[in-house]
Amino acid sequence: MTHDRPAAAARSVNDSRTTLTELMIPSYANFGGKIHGGILLSLMDKVAYACASKHSGAYCVTVSVDNVDFMQPVEVGELVSLRGSVNYVGKSSMVVGIRVTAENVVSREVKHTNTSYFTMVAKGADGKPFEVPPLILESQEDVRRFVEARERRRIYFQSRELMQQAKQQFNWSEEAKKLKGERCRLKLKG
Repeated sequence: MTHDRPAAAARSVNDSRTTLTELMIPSYANFGGKIHGGILLSLMDKVAYACASKHSGAYCVTVSVDNVDFMQPVEVGELVSLRGSVNYVGKSSMVVGIRVTAENVVSREVKHTNTSYFTMVAKGADGKPFEVPPLILESQEDVRRFVEARERRRIYFQSRELMQQAKQQFNWSEEAKKLKGERCRLKLKG
């Protein structure tokens, strides 16, 4: 890991908090009249970048997105607010938690539509990972989010390792036998 400058002092979760609010316009909608998931993902990525850059003081890139569950549709005309903050830091990586809500400005109804976690990596001027400041946890909520993010990362890496092992041990004829009862049909060629 390179260091383009001395390590920065620790920063609090509040230092990275970012809110982006945007009106959902007709060009964001799909044929069903609901806002495209890709539009929401793009906005989430912007918030994740803003949070991570504010914390690290560096250019950041998205390396993974965890738990993008679209719980409720977003409608044209609603105001979407994306609230994010850095929940966890490693050496050069940060997990940014984002909560997405949509508000109907006429009825004032606010609905929670998404919660996502973006893993961002800070990059130095040389394009290599850049060491980020430690995270100051100032509340029980900050501690809970840090611990949960750490656990999600552990599960992610454990899952990735298990999938790699399964790939190496894959026996297609044995696995094909296990497909009985699944909604697929084998029509192998050659």
